[in-house]
Amino acid sequence: QVHLVESGGGSVQPGGSLTLSCAASEYPYRHSLMAWFRQGPGKEREGVAAITTGESSTWYADSVKGRFIISQDSSKQVYLQMNSLTVDDTAIYYCAAMSLLGYTDSWAGLVWRQAQRYNYWGQGTQVTVSS
Repeated sequence: QVHLVESGGGSVQPGGSLTLSCAASEYPYRHSLMAWFRQGPGKEREGVAAITTGESSTWYADSVKGRFIISQDSSKQVYLQMNSLTVDDTAIYYCAAMSLLGYTDSWAGLVWRQAQRYNYWGQGTQVTVSS
């Protein structure tokens, strides 16, 4: 069973940085898609960034390009380094996972934002950006 546990959230001033971590007990499949989503107050859940466990292909929402970096390590940790944070980044951040068995990275790039495709979710971690 896949369990995802996020950590690293907190409060930071605008312009500051935070790094979130997602610890996976296992991946759904050796070729999986790991993603970060967020849901701000009164907003819908949106995809922030995603990475494939096989080739480490990455994708980002336009709103975070150039500021956030998604990465992973061999211990099944997925990270989201967040720089130049703004108040608009305030949200609960969720880690999500889905198997890419039978699918390519190109396909993953087309669907990574679609939350309904992910089978596994963490409990979320709060990020608050405020002066």
